[in-house]
Amino acid sequence: MQDKRHTVLVCQGTGCVSGGSEHIFSALKDEVESSGRAKDIVVKRTGCHGFCQQGPLLVIEPEGIFYTKVKTEDMPEIARSLLPGGKPLKRLLYHDPCTDKPVLHYHDIPFYGKQERTILRYCGSIDPEEIDDYTEVGGYKALQKVIAEITPEKLISVIKRSGLRGLGGAGFPTGRKWESCRNATGEKKYVICNADEGDPGAFQDRSVMEGNPHSVIEGMIIAAYAIGAQKGFLYVRAEYPLAVSRLKVAIEQARQAGFLGDTILESDFSFDLEIFQGAGAFVCGESTALVRSIEGKRGMPKVMPRPRTTEEGLWNKPTLLNNVKTFANIPLITLHGPEWFAKRGTEESKGTAVFSLTGKVMNCGLIEVPMGATLRHIIYDIGGGVAGGKAFKAVQTGGPSGGCLPADMIDMPVDFDSLTQAGSIMGSGGLVVMDEETCMVDVARYFLDFNQRESCGQCIPCRLGTRQMYAVLDDITKGRGRSGDIDLLMELSGSLRCSSICGLGKTAPNPVLTTIRYFRDEYEAHITDKRCPAGICTMQ
Repeated sequence: MQDKRHTVLVCQGTGCVSGGSEHIFSALKDEVESSGRAKDIVVKRTGCHGFCQQGPLLVIEPEGIFYTKVKTEDMPEIARSLLPGGKPLKRLLYHDPCTDKPVLHYHDIPFYGKQERTILRYCGSIDPEEIDDYTEVGGYKALQKVIAEITPEKLISVIKRSGLRGLGGAGFPTGRKWESCRNATGEKKYVICNADEGDPGAFQDRSVMEGNPHSVIEGMIIAAYAIGAQKGFLYVRAEYPLAVSRLKVAIEQARQAGFLGDTILESDFSFDLEIFQGAGAFVCGESTALVRSIEGKRGMPKVMPRPRTTEEGLWNKPTLLNNVKTFANIPLITLHGPEWFAKRGTEESKGTAVFSLTGKVMNCGLIEVPMGATLRHIIYDIGGGVAGGKAFKAVQTGGPSGGCLPADMIDMPVDFDSLTQAGSIMGSGGLVVMDEETCMVDVARYFLDFNQRESCGQCIPCRLGTRQMYAVLDDITKGRGRSGDIDLLMELSGSLRCSSICGLGKTAPNPVLTTIRYFRDEYEAHITDKRCPAGICTMQ
C-alpha cells in the first residue's frame, strides 16, 4: 500500500449483513480511528457487491483490492495493511477455483470482468444512506435536466426511442405505457413501483433498492413528471426490512434536498412518495391485485375484460406501474440519451438484464449482462460453470412462472423473445442452475406446489387446476404415476392457460410444460419403470 488516502467499501447488502458485515463495518471504523488515520482512510457502507457466495465482501479503493469471506477478527490486520508500507492480505483474496491462485483486483475476476453493469454500476460503491454519494456520481441531474429542458411529451418520446421494455417480466414497451397513462382522462394520477419480488431465488430488485435507492426514486419522479402524476407508492414486501429502511432514508433525504414534495426544484411540478409494505402474497405482483392491496382490499386480480391500469388503476384513477429495474433505468436514459441505451441488447430487447444467479453453479450472486447474452456466457464465463465438476442439465428462468431449459440450449440468447419461443419467460430475472443430479419431475412438482399455495383462489381453473396438477406430479414422484398422466398434465395446463383470470394461473403450467417438452423421458421412467433417473425421488 502506498501512503495515500484509501476508501474501504464494506458490503452491507442483505447477504453480507446476514454474515455479520454490520459488525465488520463497526469494527473496522474503530480500528481506523484508533490508528489516528481517520482522515486518510474512509470506511463506507455500500449495497450488494454481487458476489454473494464469497461474502462478506470488502473492497479497498483506489487499488480495487478485493477481500472475500472477511470476519470481524480480520479487521485489526486489515487496518494495519492500510498503513504506509502495508501489504494486501493474500489469505483474504479471491482464489481462482481452477488454478487456486489469488486474484488481487476485483476487475480481474471473471465474475465481474465478464459483466456489463449499468443499473448495478453504483450499488457496490456508494453509501445508499447518503444522498451526497448519489449526487456526486450524477444522481438527480436527469431530473434537473427534465424539469429545465424537456416537456413531458418529448420525454415520453425519448423513452419510446430507447426501446426500454418493462423489466418486471411482461416486457411491455415502457414508453407506450407512459404515453397511454398521460393520455388517459383524469386530473389525478398515480405512479407505483412494483417491488413485490416474490420468485424463489430472486433478489435483484431488493439489491437495487438496498444499494442505490435514489436511482429508483429519481426514475419514479421523472415518470410522474411525464404522465402528470402527483402521488406515488413504492410497493415493497415486508420481508425486505433493509430495503424498506433505506428507501425511507432516501425518500426523506430527497424531500430535504427539494427533489420530492411541493414545487420540485422551484418549478410548478409537485410529487411525493410513500412506501406501502405488502404482506408477501406472490399474486400481488399482478398489477390489479397490487392496486387492490394498496387500496386496503384483498390482493386479488380483477376479472377480464377490464380497463387497463393506465386508464383505471389506483382508486379508479390512471396509474402507471413499473418495476424497480425499469425505474432505475430512467435517469440513465434521460441523461445519456435513447441511443446510448439502445446500443446494448438485441433488436427487440434493448439494454441490459439483471439476474440473480443461483443453484448448482460455482459463482452465485447478482449479475448484469446485455440482453441477448447467451446462457453459456452467464453460466460458465460469469458463473464459473457447474459446481463440483458435475454436468450441466438445465436452467430455470423466470421463477415459478418460467420454464426449465435443457443443456442443448446453452447457446440460446437470453432476451424476451428467445425465452418466450423456448416456452419460458424473462420473469423478474431469476436463473436457477441445475446439475445432472436434479430430477426434472421433482422440479416441476416443487414449482407447482409454490404456485398452488400462492393462488388467490378466486378463479376455479387456477384454484383447483394447480392443486390437481400438483397431486398428479406428487404421485409420479412417489411411484404412483399412471399411464395417461402426461396427457392429463398437458390437458390441465391448457385449461389453466386459456381460462385463468391472471398471469399467475396462465403461466403456472410453464415448469410442467417445459419439463415434459425437454425431459419427457424422465416422466416416462417414473411412470413406466417406477424409477427416478436422478435418484432423487423415493419410489414407493
